[in-house]
Amino acid sequence: MALAGSVAIVPSPIQGQLPVIQFVRDPDPAPDFRLKDLDGKEVSLEASKGKVILLNFWASWCGPCRAEIPGLIELQEKYKERLQIIGVVVDDDDQGAVRDVVKTESINYPVAMSSLEVRMAYGGITALPTVFVINAEGKVVQKHVGLFNPALYETEVRALLSLPVAARVETFTDTGEIFLKHADRATMLPGVNTDGLTTEQRAAAMHKFNAEACTCGCQFTLAQCRIYDPACKISRERTAAIVKEVSGGKVHSEPGVPAEPAAPKAPAVAQPPPTAASPVTK
Repeated sequence: MALAGSVAIVPSPIQGQLPVIQFVRDPDPAPDFRLKDLDGKEVSLEASKGKVILLNFWASWCGPCRAEIPGLIELQEKYKERLQIIGVVVDDDDQGAVRDVVKTESINYPVAMSSLEVRMAYGGITALPTVFVINAEGKVVQKHVGLFNPALYETEVRALLSLPVAARVETFTDTGEIFLKHADRATMLPGVNTDGLTTEQRAAAMHKFNAEACTCGCQFTLAQCRIYDPACKISRERTAAIVKEVSGGKVHSEPGVPAEPAAPKAPAVAQPPPTAASPVTK
């Protein structure tokens, strides 16, 4: 039985141990769409129902996007009977440049022009490339942002097709890494230290993180902003202030009372060596 989820590969520090790939546990259905390719033909997820899909958001001016195209072409050709790669272009104001890339690279999979609605349905695309891995049941099992080793995608595809892989497959719960709407499941957030809080205080802080909007202009909650933009100074400072508030001004445990260990975080997707990504805006 194929697992529903996502995969990432890292070398094992223990000689002889298999690398690990991870899939989302209980994944969400992929939002369908009706977009047009460069010739005006309709492109949708429904048309590839029953296949594994790599939904690749990219732009013609994005260097990392261009760099991964040859690997995607090879993958599409190798697994064409059971895999469908779909390129979704965000620079729809320059179709001429997109046509040039498609022709020059001899892209062998559909390339559709994106819409704001589709980008927002997938949580907002703020860095490129962004690839959503969708299993044969039409559910999003992983998201990758930046340039990745093509071997990662092939291992994911093979695992989802129940083909042999030289990797161990694990599952994890989406706490906002895939869809921001699930940030309310998170027990820890990037750059937020709740180690000195009691269980009740931590729960109260997380409630506030998910109820209060960040004022940086992202239109996300504080929790979503921390997940989607860990570098945001505004959400980092506001969440730190909330931690202090719920602790009664005492960020750390009282003397002589050891701090409770932080709530365990859902297994993070192990990433291959350094990735590159481009912001969506030119």
